[in-house]
Amino acid sequence: MDRARALLLSILLLSCFALPALAGPFEDSVAKFANDEFSDTEAAVGEVASSGNPLASPIISALQDGRLSADPGSKKVFITRTDGKIVDAASGAAVDKLPDGAAAVRLNNRLRRTVEAALGGLTLLSPDPAKRLAAAQSVFKSHEENLLPTVESALAKESSKAIKQAFAEARAAIILFKSDASDSDKLDAVSVVKARGDQEALALLTGLGGDQPPLVAKAAASAVASIQSNLAMWSMVQNAWYGLSLGSVLLLAAIGLAITFGVMGVINMAHGEMVMLGAYTTFVVQEVIRTRYPALFDYSLLIAVPLAFLVAGAIGVLIERSIIRFLYGRPLETLLATWGLSLVLQQAVRTAFGPTNREVGNPSWMSGAFDLGQITITYNRLWILCFTLAVFAILLAMLRYTALGLEMRAVTQNRRMAASMGIATSRVDALTFGLGSGIAGIAGVALSQIDNVSPNLGQSYIIDSFMVVVFGGVGNLWGTLVGAFTLGIANKFLEPVAGAVLGKIAILVLIILFIQKRPRGLFALKGRTVEA
Repeated sequence: MDRARALLLSILLLSCFALPALAGPFEDSVAKFANDEFSDTEAAVGEVASSGNPLASPIISALQDGRLSADPGSKKVFITRTDGKIVDAASGAAVDKLPDGAAAVRLNNRLRRTVEAALGGLTLLSPDPAKRLAAAQSVFKSHEENLLPTVESALAKESSKAIKQAFAEARAAIILFKSDASDSDKLDAVSVVKARGDQEALALLTGLGGDQPPLVAKAAASAVASIQSNLAMWSMVQNAWYGLSLGSVLLLAAIGLAITFGVMGVINMAHGEMVMLGAYTTFVVQEVIRTRYPALFDYSLLIAVPLAFLVAGAIGVLIERSIIRFLYGRPLETLLATWGLSLVLQQAVRTAFGPTNREVGNPSWMSGAFDLGQITITYNRLWILCFTLAVFAILLAMLRYTALGLEMRAVTQNRRMAASMGIATSRVDALTFGLGSGIAGIAGVALSQIDNVSPNLGQSYIIDSFMVVVFGGVGNLWGTLVGAFTLGIANKFLEPVAGAVLGKIAILVLIILFIQKRPRGLFALKGRTVEA
């Protein structure tokens, strides 16, 4: 019995003395950070990252942020957490304070790239799908060779189709730059990168060195040509989308002007200020909602649309009754009077709201963007396009199926005959001017989401609105629609070639030449005032 007790005591003593020696490979790797040598730090990063220990990510993140300290004397390494608490890097145990001899582990540019790659490798195995996808895309750009085993492991475990494709592309990027990869593997990698077909894939393939095997170099060159052709096609599609977006803005700004100009023959230079008043109505609505009913912010634009229509429409009726009705038949005087009125309205808004831009926020359903192929579509532009087409359809229905619409069409085609048939043309004029101004007001609601809300907002669109109306055909809504989208698309295709300013000048010259051939525009109304 005495011998058994002595043997047991000996085993316990040996175990106690052996504990430091049995610290383990992870602890040994962490201790290398205390050597204050860049080569040892680089080796420690690789060993810690590949250890699978849950403390690996906090250690490397702390190293990247300058929060990893080491004591050369005791070979202990410490993490200063973001909340200020200190823990032992090897065990995760809390520590009261850093030793006196502890100093931050140093990094150089090469080590920083190694640390970024290691963090990317750790994130590849994250339980969060968004983090895995972002990490795979990061590896595709960096193509760090030491991450290949981690990428292949993550690829084998991945169940999401989109993330699996991202891992396959990251693996292909690494193999392309791997010196000892076989030709067949590199050819397969070229095919994967070619299938991706975006700017990053093009940059990756064009960045291959000239020391590639002939078959790989030929396949890469063919892939580059194919991607460039594909990107050129998508660039045209993107320009067409930008043109449709600009056209919807022009249509929304010009559609009210087409009504007033066509029915009344009034050159309304204050039309842009009706747009501006609609934008400021949106600003006021959002300010009230922010301060009193913040939960309704996502509905602010839906509330602002009818209010902007009423505000701008009421001011339009007031302008027609007080100024315009005395100037019918004198277009130059109406131009001068409405231009002066526009200055008055601008100054009134400056006095009330100040000269600086006002912030109008985007509701959540109008924020963000999504990718369609190789083009990016923003939700605010998409909603504005849909809103413009809806306003156009409602206006067409009103003109066709309501009594006011019938009277407006009659006055547009022949004012004298309409008056002789008992139509009160003065009332039609007032309601038409109010309707056109109201539509300009709701245009301001939409434009507040993509442009600065300032007293000069309307001035940016008045000239373009007149060009759209004249080009499409005065008083013809379908002509306004076609004219707006034609000018918008033409402008966006000319901008990359001639620049923004020269592009607009070219459009203006083309419109002048077109009007010389067709003075009534694309779609001229028949019987309008019997050419009186």
